[in-house]
Amino acid sequence: MPFRTFDTGLPGVLLIEPQAFGDARGLFYESWHARDFAALGIDQAFVQDNHSVSASGVLRGLHYQREQAQGKLVRVIAGEIFDVAVDVRRSSPHFGRWTGQYLSAENRRQLWVPPGFAHGFLVVSDRAEVLYKTTDYYAPQHERVIAWNDPAIGIEWPLRALESPFPADPESLYPAGSAGPVLSARDRAGVLLAQADVYP
Repeated sequence: MPFRTFDTGLPGVLLIEPQAFGDARGLFYESWHARDFAALGIDQAFVQDNHSVSASGVLRGLHYQREQAQGKLVRVIAGEIFDVAVDVRRSSPHFGRWTGQYLSAENRRQLWVPPGFAHGFLVVSDRAEVLYKTTDYYAPQHERVIAWNDPAIGIEWPLRALESPFPADPESLYPAGSAGPVLSARDRAGVLLAQADVYP
């Protein structure tokens, strides 16, 4: 089997490592192989490839689509991220549980995030380029965002101090003036899991 898998502690979410072949000329590996991935339980048709470039300290997430739910196969081709999946299926015995894995260009590992899970990542290198395949098309009207620092989930993000602190915001979930990740306006407006429009 040219792919190894590792337990993430969250059923359905797989950490996958391809077999790489290297010599003095460089390196080669297969990042996706439909038959081999089907043997791992990932028998999916991917319809979209996304390429995200982010600076150090950028946090994207936690995102999911309430309709047109997306499974995501995530990997990094430059830099390193801390990649997170959260079970947001209310009927699941693992509802609200999370797993976090380091993905980098160096370790070549990928994270399979099935439909029914929210996804996010934090850039822990100077810069990171993230590629991810999705099982359904991006549908902004169905996208939902859960607060990255919801205490009910309790994700242990490997945060580093940033030069620019958060602005004062009485409605925020973090203390004004505290150091933290770089967020988009959309991600700053993420809601708590208890109020989120999650899956049944």
